[in-house]
Amino acid sequence: MKYAVITGASRGLGAAAAQQLLAEGISVISIARHENTELKQVAAEAGTGYSHYSCNLGSEEQVQNVFSEITETILKDAEKIFVINNAGVIEPIEVAGELDSSLVMNNVQVNLTAPILICNLILQKAKKTAVEIVIANVTSGAAERPIHGWSIYCSTKAAINMFTMTAGLELEKAESNSKIIAFSPGIMDTDMQATIRSSSEEAFADLKTFKNYKESGSLRSPETVAGALVKLLLGSQLENGKVYKVNDLL
Repeated sequence: MKYAVITGASRGLGAAAAQQLLAEGISVISIARHENTELKQVAAEAGTGYSHYSCNLGSEEQVQNVFSEITETILKDAEKIFVINNAGVIEPIEVAGELDSSLVMNNVQVNLTAPILICNLILQKAKKTAVEIVIANVTSGAAERPIHGWSIYCSTKAAINMFTMTAGLELEKAESNSKIIAFSPGIMDTDMQATIRSSSEEAFADLKTFKNYKESGSLRSPETVAGALVKLLLGSQLENGKVYKVNDLL
């Protein structure tokens, strides 16, 4: 049995990837604070397994409890497990010196700490089995350059890239059959883009540029980007620790 465990599967890239994986006959486990009921319908029509777990990824306790339960359940009959750490937050969009401490803490927890804990737990549990784990950590081009007003987002995405590269190195050294990669999806037409466009020029100097992306139709659909990610995961010989960019895949 093949499973896909997807965080942030209620909307955007996560929901699009979940739908496409269900169509491939892969059972999907959705993790989000709110369930996307359309996924349940898609799964029923495809005759594919589906379940949803409510989880606040900003809570370390919830992450540990929920993912311990998920891994204990699916490792019993899994042959391969795909993990897509997709959930992320952009806030705070603000310059250093004006940052909201609670938003900083939540950003670090959701974008960095939660994916690390999830990877660690699943890889640890899978060691005792022959199950192949394939992990994709969703990153951003912001990991590779400073962007005005995005100091925390840039930092957490840069950190998840380095974690991915290091964990990939370790899996190779251990001669594991599991893989871990990062996936940079580019600019998509999602709720995160709407949040970015609602910020101020004082907090985010590139505001006009991002508004123009929407107005000019430059934003890719989540379905297009998800197609590239799913094709990568299902059809490629993945390189451990590599950061894959959607522009190189489409």
